[in-house]
Amino acid sequence: MKLTEIEKKVRKELDKERYRHTMGVMYTAASLAMAHGGDLEKAMYAGLLHDCAKCIPNDKKMQLCIKNKIEITPSEQKSPFLLHAKLGAFLAREQYGVKDLEVLHAIRVHTTGAPYMNLLDKILYIADYIEPNRDKAPNLPRVRIAAFQDLNETMKLILQDTLHYLKEGKGEFDPMTIKAYEYFTQTNKEESI
Repeated sequence: MKLTEIEKKVRKELDKERYRHTMGVMYTAASLAMAHGGDLEKAMYAGLLHDCAKCIPNDKKMQLCIKNKIEITPSEQKSPFLLHAKLGAFLAREQYGVKDLEVLHAIRVHTTGAPYMNLLDKILYIADYIEPNRDKAPNLPRVRIAAFQDLNETMKLILQDTLHYLKEGKGEFDPMTIKAYEYFTQTNKEESI
């Protein structure tokens, strides 16, 4: 399916605010891809489809994951909204015809992060955090500047802010986010040696 066809379909599936956010992520991902030598088209597909399952009610997310044999972790069991990333990757493939494994993986890890993220994974994760419609995240001006300079450092900053937010009791810890933070903290230490 072409990007313009997917955009029309996504517009019907998402509420107004989510669609606005989605378009912001798509264009931010494209900008980051251009700045860091990534694949522009893949970044746009990943950005456009990253939240394609977000507006599905949580109980239905759970049902769809069970029906389609998508693993549900204990943290996702407690906070089913986290499932939108895995379910989104599934829907991107099944409903939107995306076959590119890099795009599907980027969608899958855009919420929790993961160790060993590739360029597209980092671009989407960061774009989701810094897109122009976001305004509540701590250190956002600093993170936005870093995003166009050093993706690994930006990942560390975002993951650090995310873990701090979760420590304040504002959400469920996903072990993958902790693993991602540890990975990017270690990666940045090794690069500075």
